[in-house]
Amino acid sequence: MDEPEHDVADADQEQMIPAGSEPVPKDPKQKAAADTDAKSMDAIFGVKLNVRVVLGTSRMQISELLNLTKGSVIELDRRVGEPVEIMINDRTVARGDLVRVQEDMLGVALREIIKDFVSES
Repeated sequence: MDEPEHDVADADQEQMIPAGSEPVPKDPKQKAAADTDAKSMDAIFGVKLNVRVVLGTSRMQISELLNLTKGSVIELDRRVGEPVEIMINDRTVARGDLVRVQEDMLGVALREIIKDFVSES
């Protein structure tokens, strides 16, 4: 069977776009808007947020708090092995497990992302 021949002009008309990239707008106004969007996203990605890992919580009276000394133990509302909460700006966004990162460092391996935090578009 003969293979169909491709005209060189046809190859020029086909535009190859790498996977994961968007086509570059030909209209100067669209290009300017795309550049502005990219700069806005860069500004957002540079914002620092407060991230806290909550091992657990406890509730105590002021008198109990004032009686705490070095070596006192505060009982938390979590059991060993239960996931810890990852909070960003006082909002729970995920849960995870404590892991050892280096000999004397701890980290959190994400177990679950809270769906309420992720907005569905």
